[in-house]
Amino acid sequence: KQLAAENLSKELQANQNIIMGILDAAFHALFVINEKCIIQMVNKKSCEVFGWTQEEFIGKNINLIMPDHVAVNHNHYMKHYLETGVKNMIGTQREVTARRKDGSTFPCILGLSETQQSGMICGFIRDLTEEKAHQAAILEKQLAAENLSKELQANQNIIMGILDAAFHALFVINEKCIIQMVNKKSCEVFGWTQEEFIGKNINLIMPDHVAVNHNHYMKHYLETGVKNMIGTQREVTARRKDGSTFPCILGLSETQQSGMICGFIRDLTEEKAHQAAILEKQLAAEN
Repeated sequence: KQLAAENLSKELQANQNIIMGILDAAFHALFVINEKCIIQMVNKKSCEVFGWTQEEFIGKNINLIMPDHVAVNHNHYMKHYLETGVKNMIGTQREVTARRKDGSTFPCILGLSETQQSGMICGFIRDLTEEKAHQAAILEKQLAAENLSKELQANQNIIMGILDAAFHALFVINEKCIIQMVNKKSCEVFGWTQEEFIGKNINLIMPDHVAVNHNHYMKHYLETGVKNMIGTQREVTARRKDGSTFPCILGLSETQQSGMICGFIRDLTEEKAHQAAILEKQLAAEN
């Protein structure tokens, strides 16, 4: 009998070691308590997370790891459960606040289950500190992005307000000759709306014999850096939505860093008509 008892004791110890080995491999803190809320078993992760040693944990009330306002009532909750069998927390997972040895607190997920027959209650605790910090960082970045977006929109509105006050038509295009921005004067001069302009190729406003080669001119500039038109003002012919053409002065400049090209267009129609009228009067006077 003595040998049988010794063998049984060794077997129990071996099983205990196996169980602890498994529990110590767990990613989260684990506590096993009895019906009096006294800690019977903890794993290594519990010590790592909370700061107490296994020896300091064993035999202590589980309210050791709870904030004071929770700890003061915990034994009452357990007593109520044992008397009524009503499970408020057991079998669930809930976000709670836990306390470390140094007094600091942290958010965590607590999952409780009752072991069969023994009446022990097992609790896994998943520390949410890093997860919450990560969520907060994401939220902060989202807020920063939203604020930046609002700031950019505000700046865009200011820029458009200034550009819309300009006396001449303005276009901003990217390296693929696609219109990114136009002012109200452009719509007035050419006949298209801003919505019709945005996203279209700038050759929309060029006579066919110029439009057919314009993308090639842009490609040559991007490949060689040779500026034939950029930084200059030149008289050219432009085309309206109705197909009619008119003389204008085109001034081009490249915006810093963004690579966008900005073009101002001054309609010469009235100016040319005025010059023609003066010339006609001069000729009439000479005759």
